[in-house]
Amino acid sequence: MSIKFGTGGVRGKLGEEAGRINEGAVARVTQGFANHLRERFAVPSVAICRDSRHCSDEFARRAAEVLAGNGIRALLFPRVEPTPALSFAVRELGCSAGVVITASHNPKEYNGYKVYGADGCQITVAAAAEIQDEINAVGPDSVQAVAYEEGVESGLIGLIPDDVLDRYCDAVLAQSTGADCSGLRVAYTPLNGTGLELVSRTLAGIGVTDLHVVPEQAEPNGDFPTCPKPNPEEPAALELGVALGQRVGADVLLATDPDADRVGVAVPHDGEWKLLTGNELGLLLLDFLATRAGAAGEDMSHKVVVTTIVSAPMADDLARVHGLELRRTLTGFKFCGEQIGILERQGRESDFLFGLEESYGYLAGTYVRDKDAVVSCVLACELAAYWKARGLDLWEAMRALYDRYGHWGNEQVSVAYEGEDGAERMAAVMDALRSEPLAELGGLAVERVIDYAPGAPMPVVNPLPGSPAQVLPPSNVLEWRLAGGSRVLVRPSGTEPKVKAYVFAKGETSEEAEGLLAKLVREVRGLLS
Repeated sequence: MSIKFGTGGVRGKLGEEAGRINEGAVARVTQGFANHLRERFAVPSVAICRDSRHCSDEFARRAAEVLAGNGIRALLFPRVEPTPALSFAVRELGCSAGVVITASHNPKEYNGYKVYGADGCQITVAAAAEIQDEINAVGPDSVQAVAYEEGVESGLIGLIPDDVLDRYCDAVLAQSTGADCSGLRVAYTPLNGTGLELVSRTLAGIGVTDLHVVPEQAEPNGDFPTCPKPNPEEPAALELGVALGQRVGADVLLATDPDADRVGVAVPHDGEWKLLTGNELGLLLLDFLATRAGAAGEDMSHKVVVTTIVSAPMADDLARVHGLELRRTLTGFKFCGEQIGILERQGRESDFLFGLEESYGYLAGTYVRDKDAVVSCVLACELAAYWKARGLDLWEAMRALYDRYGHWGNEQVSVAYEGEDGAERMAAVMDALRSEPLAELGGLAVERVIDYAPGAPMPVVNPLPGSPAQVLPPSNVLEWRLAGGSRVLVRPSGTEPKVKAYVFAKGETSEEAEGLLAKLVREVRGLLS
């Protein structure tokens, strides 16, 4: 069985054949994980969460059976819950680790197994490699398991009480800015995933009383019958939500992915609905939170925002204007979570202001160490209410930010490399980009090349004087910084046979930025093809 345990765990198509996600694969992965835990904890325990996908319940129970068979206590949420609730539960219950059975926003044919450390953060690259070694050592007869009922009777399998979710919701609501949402009309779709329970509950907590949920997508359903690709980045996933928003006259539409760690936002503008990009919503929230913190008299020079190297370059400009520190990590929100841990060890946990990534993931507060669509929905509603009170929708508010700091176009380009030689061809593309340096892209001179493969200094804006410099872990990423501020980054996907490029084009007007973006995208696609 060719199980590849990546930096976050395992994800793949369901099926009985080798290399697919099935109960045997889950058992083997869990046995390797159990061996890893027993070497490091005297009395280990694991919190387990699952989403609405096919076999998620069976896989969660199987993981619990194997953990219990190894003398490790397993605590399961009694029903489907968002991934961030698992991150919270690990820390709240003092568990050694956490497991989420999810394939995030992938189609219905997929499922997965994601692992968290005792800090509530997705495991590190080093831990993933160690767990992979343990999985490789698990033989066909090495899995130790007990029947689920036997585990319950012995006390090694139990349920996570609902009061943990009560405390999670309290922690989410503690991030509220206090903006008046009583006049806001909200449409919402959980895309047949896990978000309905906690999103509706926390929105009620900030005064959203006019909430309309897409009925066809309200309940958990692993078939995702009205939305084959339950990804809030995809406009097609929001079609029913937009239709509902039009019928009820909503001010904003929220759409959370199946494990409710990411959110997409659309708003009505001049008779049509506009979907904000992940970068745009992140920038609006960053500006909103920084403005509120500054107005409250907080020392902005100590505040820290964390984003990734492939997320909006414009965040640098906002950091400079607000006088706060911005750190860029490698791709993946776990690296943002690691930065919170660093601040915590320095006694600066309260200095963390916000985390954002281009793929619709955001976090305010330190109660979890991963992106959280529940708190993102709360903040998005408060953001919409704030600008509505000033006569602007969020589309207009974003255009106003562009007018102040420069207009940007951004697009993610993906080129697939299918077949047995896909990995070799991907490696060849990256090798060629390194061995044949580019002098220009899109007619713009390449001013700087950053190769993250050997490790590179963390890009930081406004570092606090005296703060130790950080070096990013080695990663197969290339970045070109172009004349005028535009950027292009290229990296192989960690979960799919694709090479991805993140293209950012800056112009004085939106037309100039979009024209340059189209030119850069054409050239980048040619380089990758």
